[in-house]
Amino acid sequence: MTLDNPKLHTLAGAVAWRERQRAAGRRVVLTNGVFDLLHTGHLYYLQKARALGDALIIAINSDASVRALKGPSRPVQAEAHRAYALGALACVDAVLVFNTPRLDAEIRALQPDIYCKAGDYTLEKLDAGERAALQAAGARIEFMPFLAGFSTTQLIARIKAAGEI
Repeated sequence: MTLDNPKLHTLAGAVAWRERQRAAGRRVVLTNGVFDLLHTGHLYYLQKARALGDALIIAINSDASVRALKGPSRPVQAEAHRAYALGALACVDAVLVFNTPRLDAEIRALQPDIYCKAGDYTLEKLDAGERAALQAAGARIEFMPFLAGFSTTQLIARIKAAGEI
């Protein structure tokens, strides 16, 4: 089954989308992550990220990238399904799947005005290549408050425990 997701772009499509935003004078916020099982923490974070600018683009890790980062049992949902769920959110304007371990090439191509990560990150924790690409793009880097008590790992553990009742 193919899911219709008009917000999902290739990198070339995302760059064209970005250029249209720039031409319209809109400030673009970029964030990235796995977004495996959407939960309250994700939704809170994405709404706060979107409020920083005029449009929000999310770069999600491909399935292969997630396995490399989190192990063979992840992702729980395929990249197309994760992209579809994110694309259904009103606060999300565009979605891009990236296949590499780091986002520097996408940052250089998209030239975001603002880059946003959750509060469990710091400037020191950002990958040096990504940070250099953001600085070269002139992007403002923002860290949003972390909503404690919500994580995909915790959610998976709770689902597993519920299945054993």
